[in-house]
Amino acid sequence: MDIKNLLAQLIKSKGSDLLLAAYNPPCLRINNALVKIEQRNLTAEETEALVTPIIRKHELEEFKRVKELDTSFEDENSRYRINLHYQMGAIGATIRRVPKEIPNLEELKLPPIVKTFAGFERGLILVTGPTGCGKSTTQAAMINLINATRACHIITIEDPIEFIHTPKLAVIEQREVGFDTIYFGEALKRVLRQIPDVILVGEMRDLESIQMAMTAAETGHLVISTLHTQDAVQSIDRIIDVFPPHQQGQIRTQISMTLGGIVSQQLVPKTDGSGLVGAFEILVATPAIRNIIRKGSTQDIYSMIELGGQYQMITMDASLYNLYEKRLIGRNEAMAHAINHERMEKLLSGKL
Repeated sequence: MDIKNLLAQLIKSKGSDLLLAAYNPPCLRINNALVKIEQRNLTAEETEALVTPIIRKHELEEFKRVKELDTSFEDENSRYRINLHYQMGAIGATIRRVPKEIPNLEELKLPPIVKTFAGFERGLILVTGPTGCGKSTTQAAMINLINATRACHIITIEDPIEFIHTPKLAVIEQREVGFDTIYFGEALKRVLRQIPDVILVGEMRDLESIQMAMTAAETGHLVISTLHTQDAVQSIDRIIDVFPPHQQGQIRTQISMTLGGIVSQQLVPKTDGSGLVGAFEILVATPAIRNIIRKGSTQDIYSMIELGGQYQMITMDASLYNLYEKRLIGRNEAMAHAINHERMEKLLSGKL
């Protein structure tokens, strides 16, 4: 067993991740399910021997010092995002496959409004959802569209860089945390001096990165970023709650002015077992929604999204129900991924 063979199996199976952890069997994640490659457990020595060949020497030294590493690796077939960590004193690795070809919005079956979001010249666009739901791919597709249609300056700040963009109409610079910059906050602090038109922030992780991203959007830039939140309302609340109470009124006003839209997404297993299908919640920052954010009554946003069909808005539960009606997903999956389980139960039972 070697790493090249395991990565080849990952690609052949069309899996998303390879999991290597000492004292566990090696596994692939395929359509959100874990599949064991072997039944026997890896030893600590075997796990380290598998991972070491794809990690740069200086990164391996840094990893052994700080015990954590996010990096990337590329071979002739694909790119991979790698997370190294220690567990029970031994190395663990999660290796995610990143296709070299960037899919377009249509191939991803993203709602048409996402193309409109990519055409904004300023404002904050959030792509949210749980880990492994395709947020980075959606971001990459949006940047790819901007790159192909606008003569502008794009700067991405990522940890690590996943999709590699080739300049088209745009000038594009991709900065990797830990390699091109020390950390997100430092890169964001300097980015406005680099005269960008579009800024991609791989993830808004803390108060500093959130504050800097909103300031960039407020000063006339298009900022695209992600949050690990389930829906649009949680995303807005998460941003506000990061700040101390005495600042939250000011932040609500700032979000209401800078927010352009939110795409919340999940990947749901299809009923026929052929793969995953996307469910999407869309929020468009209309004047009414901006007013609700300013007032601090974000719970009212759910009903605004439900009534916002003319703006191409849709709730996550409505998106899941549409997939169920089309027989793309089953009842159990619709319930498992629902935001409001009581409401979804009524929808599925025909009581709404």
